This record gives sequence, structure tokens and C-alpha cells, in this order.
Amino acid sequence: MKKSHSDSQQWQEWAGQAQNGDKRAYADLLRAIHPYIQNVLYKSLSQNDAAQDIAQEVLMSVHKSLSTYQADRPFKPWLMSIVNFRKMDYLRKYYSQRQDVTATIDDNPEYIESNVTNPTTGGELKDVEDALATLPTQQQDIFRKIKVEGYTAKEVANQMDMNESAVKVSAHRTMKKLKGLLK
Repeated sequence: MKKSHSDSQQWQEWAGQAQNGDKRAYADLLRAIHPYIQNVLYKSLSQNDAAQDIAQEVLMSVHKSLSTYQADRPFKPWLMSIVNFRKMDYLRKYYSQRQDVTATIDDNPEYIESNVTNPTTGGELKDVEDALATLPTQQQDIFRKIKVEGYTAKEVANQMDMNESAVKVSAHRTMKKLKGLLK
């Protein structure tokens, strides 16, 4: 590997060469990205076995879809989209197979009474509500409907006669603003 290149640039070159049939570049690419993929997954998952399994799935996906990569574009974002997709796919399957995940706070009225609706434990909630109150009313409504009441962006868009992507953007920006206000 050349010293003047970043890993991502080198990966981009190898990916382009691999698309043109260079088997050595293909092997170098897989060897180089494997530890990177594992490190990304180790940081975001508590189970190392799961991270290793997902890393293998990512490598398989890279193998299967390398022809879709556009060699004139940065490689790392393309790779990360595969990593994130495979990780989410794994987590979806994992949680759908767990039996104990079906229990919710709603199943425990005593917990709600003693913690959620108890004014003495609501300090953080009051801080969030106070910060939310500083934002425009429409932003507050969108945020509450999606993040508190559990509506989908599509449902909120229909209710408020808005574009679905605009609703998603508003909810995301509101979350960022609240994080900044609450630090």
C-alpha cells in the first residue's frame, strides 16, 4: 500500500481494479477491509460473536455486490451502507426471535405509576418539555407525534398535510436542537 494514500483511497483503487478482474486487488481489498468492518461492529455491538458473524455477512455482500460499486465514488460510504444494513438486518432477526422482548412498560402499571407519572421523578421530562417549548409549535407537534406518541412519519405527514420527508427532517432537526439545548 502506498504511503500517500488513505485507506479509503486505496480501497477505492482496489475495488476498481477488482471490478476489472484483478484477483490480487480483490484479495487485498477483502484482507484490508475485514479488520475495519470488525472494529466498526465491535464498537456498536455488545456480542463479539455477533460482530464476527455480521462481518462475514458483510464480506459476502461486498463479494456479491461489488459490481454495483461505482469506482469513481468513495469506497468507505458504500462499504458502511452495507455494514449498517447487515447490522440492522441481524438485530431485527435477533430481537424478533427473543420472547422476553414483548413485555413493555405498558404491561406494568405499577412501574408507570411509580416512575413515569410521578412528578418527583419527572425532572428530566420537565427539562425536555421546557426545551421543546422554545421551538416553533409545528416542530413541537411533529416531534411529539413521532417520538412520544409513536406515529409514523407518513401518518404525521397525512395529518399535517405535509411531505413525509419534510416531517422526518423536522423530527431529526428537533432532536438535534434538543440535544444541544439539554447539554
